[in-house]
Order: sequence, then structure tokens, then C-alpha cells
Amino acid sequence: MNDHGVNGHTNGNGAVVHRESVASACPIAVPPRHIGIIMDGNGRWAVSRGLPRIAGHHAGVENVRRILRKSAEYGIEVLTIYAFSTENWRRPADEVNGLMRLLGVTIKRELKDLHKNGVRIVHSGRLDGINRHLCEQINQAVEYTRYNERITLNVAFNYGGRAEIIDAMQRALADGLDPAMLTEEAFSRYMYTGNLPDPDLIIRTGGEWRLSNFMIWQAAYAEYYTTPTFWPDFDEHELDKALLEFGSRERRFGRVLEAA
Repeated sequence: MNDHGVNGHTNGNGAVVHRESVASACPIAVPPRHIGIIMDGNGRWAVSRGLPRIAGHHAGVENVRRILRKSAEYGIEVLTIYAFSTENWRRPADEVNGLMRLLGVTIKRELKDLHKNGVRIVHSGRLDGINRHLCEQINQAVEYTRYNERITLNVAFNYGGRAEIIDAMQRALADGLDPAMLTEEAFSRYMYTGNLPDPDLIIRTGGEWRLSNFMIWQAAYAEYYTTPTFWPDFDEHELDKALLEFGSRERRFGRVLEAA
């Protein structure tokens, strides 16, 4: 990954055309600004190979690096990864503890390289329930990369879409927001992702067809793409297939488009 920022201009349809994408061999002319990924299938990937489930999560982390690099090359501005949901606390304690350790180890190992390559890290989710040391690591990663501009990696960890809406409402009330002044735009600023564009494309790996409480406010007009491929096997070729499908769709945002 090269050390330079993401720049772009707006075309006639309001879509952002990234300068970097022109030379990046992106399979579509105008890539999505923001991709969200429900990284499903890590455990099944491991079990199918006779490995413990945590081995699948380790393989999944390695794949994040690969897809993040390719997303940056394609000029995608934001990549959101669904790393741990508020419902995942119901999993066996050894798996939950393993996921917590894995995030901490990954931050320690990858942070300097991510910073060097212009990756800005942001966190979406609650810090409640996460041990203090891991909370400190998350906050350190966010602060350390705050001014990077090449691509934003939004890590949804201890995240739930419904919890996010409740938290946003509580912040709005605490801020003294007049209910008469409440609009979608005003409310969106109180979401975890208040400073990020809404996702254009949601990818779910692992073959399931459900939202799993992921970005249910922000993804109102996102395009959805599902694949049976488990997350550790979702490589650059699979990303290209998702982007080609996205590029073939006509996004109406509730409108009726006039024929040319």
C-alpha cells in the first residue's frame, strides 16, 4: 500500500469518482464510497478443516488485511467490518475470550503498518463489557491514526444496530436536542458512524441471507450482496465479483428514474 490520500470529485449522478481508482484496475468505473462486510463463516471454515473455531477467526483477520489493501487500491473510502456483535457474547466463553485476545494481538501487531499505509481506524460499538486494557488499545489505535486519509477502516466491535440507535437517542437527549428539530440528518450525527458516509454496498459472506443487526439505520439504501464463500476464502477475485454486481445495479433511492 502506498502512502497517499484518497481524493475524488463528484459526477453528475452525485457519485464520487476517485482519482486513485482510475489507475487501480478497479472492475467498475465508479466504486462504492463505503463497503460494509458481514464477515460470516469463520467458524464453519475452521470446522470444515478439522480445526478449532478460533483458527477460523485468525484466518479471517489475515483476510481483512488482504481486502483492506485491495479496497484502498480501488479508491474505496470506507471499509466497515463486522467483527463482534452485541449478540456474540452468547457464544461459548472460550470463543469470546479468544476473540478479545485476537483483537488485542492484532492491534499490537498491525497498528504501525496500518498507520504507515494511511489507514484511519475508527471504532463503532460499545466499550461496555470490554476489558480495560483492550479498551485502551482500541482508543490508542483510533487516536494514533486519526489524521490518516487514504482509507478508513471502521471496526464494528461489540456492535449492534439496535443498540446504536438507542445510544444515539440517549446522546441526542443528553445534548438537549429539541424533538421539533429532530431530522434524519440531525439524528444521524449521533450515530457511531456520524462522520462517515452511509454504506453503498453490504457484503455478507458465508451464504446466509439476513442483516444480523448490522448498520440497520445507515444501510437503508445500500445494495446487498451475499455469497456462499466463507470469509477466510473471500479473496480479491470474490471482491471483484461483488463490485461487478454492484456496478450492474441501478440505484434509485426511492425515485423513478427517467428513461434516457
